Amino acid sequence: MKLNNDDTGQMLLATGVVLMMSLLSMAIFSVKIAGLTIASDTTQSEVVKIAEEIDDDIFQLISFRASEWYDAGLNETESVALSMDSLHRDIVHHGELRGIEMKILNIEVSENAGVVSVQCELGIADDHAMLVRPIELSIDLDN
Repeated sequence: MKLNNDDTGQMLLATGVVLMMSLLSMAIFSVKIAGLTIASDTTQSEVVKIAEEIDDDIFQLISFRASEWYDAGLNETESVALSMDSLHRDIVHHGELRGIEMKILNIEVSENAGVVSVQCELGIADDHAMLVRPIELSIDLDN
C-alpha cells in the first residue's frame, strides 16, 4: 500500500481557520462598537471612591512601612522612598484586581531637618473617568 502526499486537505483546513478567525475578529469588533452607545453615569465612577479611600489611608501606610525600614537600619529618606515604591506596586496590583488603572507618578522624596517630605501624583482611571490628584506628605520617623 502506497501513501500519497496530498496537501489539499491541509490547505482546506488552513482556509477554514483563517475564515473563522476573521469572523471572530469582526464579531468582537461589533460588540465593542455596540458598547460605545451605552450611556454611562460618571457620578458612580470607582475613580472618586478609590481616590477617597487612598487619601484616607496613604499617610498611615507610608509611615508604617517607612518605620519598618527605618527600624531595620536604613536612613529616613531611603525608608520613605522604599515605602513609596512598594506602595506604588501594591496600588498597581490592587487596581488590576478592581479593573481600573492606578499609579503613583512623579515621586519626589526629600529630607529637611529630620522630616521627610514626599510629593507625588496619584493617577486613577477607569472606563468612564480619569483623575490625577497631587499628594504631599511630611513624615518624621524619629517621633
